[in-house]
Amino acid sequence: MIFSSPIFVFGFLPAFLAVYYAAPKAIRSLIILIGSYAFYGWWRIDYLALIFGMSLVSYIAAEVAHKRGSVWAVRLGVTFDLAVLGYFKYTMFIMSGLSDLSVALGGADVTVPSIILPIGISFHTFQSISYIIDVSRKDAPPARNLIDFLAFGSLFPQLIAGPVLRYKDLADQFANRVHSPAIFLQGMARFAQGLAMKLLIADNVAPLADRVFAATAPTAAEAWLGAGAYSIQLLFDFAGYSAMAIGLGLMIGFRFIENFNAPYRSQSITEFWRRWHISLSHWLRDYLYLPLGGNRRGKVRTYINLTLTMVLGGLWHGANWTFIVWGAWHGLWLAIERALGAKTRGSVWPKPLAWVMTMIIVMLGWVVFRAQSLGEAMNVYLGMAGVNGWSISASMGWQIQPTEMAALLIGFILSVAGREIAQALRTLPAMVRGTGQAALLGVACLALVAQTHSPFLYFQF
Repeated sequence: MIFSSPIFVFGFLPAFLAVYYAAPKAIRSLIILIGSYAFYGWWRIDYLALIFGMSLVSYIAAEVAHKRGSVWAVRLGVTFDLAVLGYFKYTMFIMSGLSDLSVALGGADVTVPSIILPIGISFHTFQSISYIIDVSRKDAPPARNLIDFLAFGSLFPQLIAGPVLRYKDLADQFANRVHSPAIFLQGMARFAQGLAMKLLIADNVAPLADRVFAATAPTAAEAWLGAGAYSIQLLFDFAGYSAMAIGLGLMIGFRFIENFNAPYRSQSITEFWRRWHISLSHWLRDYLYLPLGGNRRGKVRTYINLTLTMVLGGLWHGANWTFIVWGAWHGLWLAIERALGAKTRGSVWPKPLAWVMTMIIVMLGWVVFRAQSLGEAMNVYLGMAGVNGWSISASMGWQIQPTEMAALLIGFILSVAGREIAQALRTLPAMVRGTGQAALLGVACLALVAQTHSPFLYFQF
């Protein structure tokens, strides 16, 4: 089940909210747990045991670490979570590499098992690990009870694709959170916004990006257009999901961290990572970069730590060399900018070029992030360099739809000027804003009913 589906919008969500608000406050965590397990089990009911098992082990490990100060409880709990993630996400990648190496050395093929990746396993793993570590450090209180923690670990608004939550940020909210019509309507507005971002922008530019990346010899215009289309698709798909998750959280009284802050306005890669997937950036900083030494061991070690953190962050996204290269690309630029003083100067580029150069670097990174293989990425890079010509070919041109270009243009305007547009809208009378939000939700629902199945991009991570 996905948020942008009729069964969720018109079936699951109204039913869940009705039960949730009818239930006494004392059992609402249990209602969240049951609803979240039903939501996840709609996809694969057998994998519920996996989600439950990881949460249970993490809860026990944190309890032992908190009460007895056991370092081994932390180590075993974190190792278990990483082992589960490693098995499901990286076994096929490792075995495939071993098979290729064996064949190259004249040996036999190595059997590569077929493993189905549980949806949202990466997000669930990170949240479980952060809970164990935070409780052991006394940075977070242990959960009041097992039900609260199981509900946190399976919280359906963000279970599948984030934001990456930490229990310490929600502990007080599990104990006491505010419900009101105003907060509920605010949540509905955020959900409608996210639904529109996904259905009206991301899904409409997706076919354009797909055609370019599938082309055997894209021209420069086609390759750059495809890279731009994917940049907009990914932002509005993922930020749309995050907006929907935040909105759903508000509907039941939770306030989640904002996950995006106009990342395509950035003047440097350093700034980009303060604005893009903010919850992941914070997690990587607190649980990878700082434990590696951060910037406390000299300049060279700082650059190594930045690069290694981003490589591991890239690998977290998927078991493919494309993600490793993408992480290394961003890590390299973070290290370069740190070396050139970006932490204090803000940008290493001349002011008139800062935004343009940042976006070129980001778009070049998105190419390898989107590609299925390094060969496919190189094919697009060659196109961007003009190897296959410069203008849009006739075979590609006739396939470009007006709706795709309109969505691309609107997405670009919103991604760079969305803040100003939002501020202008806030000056309108409340009735006008409410009518506009209702109209936006109505249009998104029409698109929802009319479209075919379209999962969120970050489901695969």
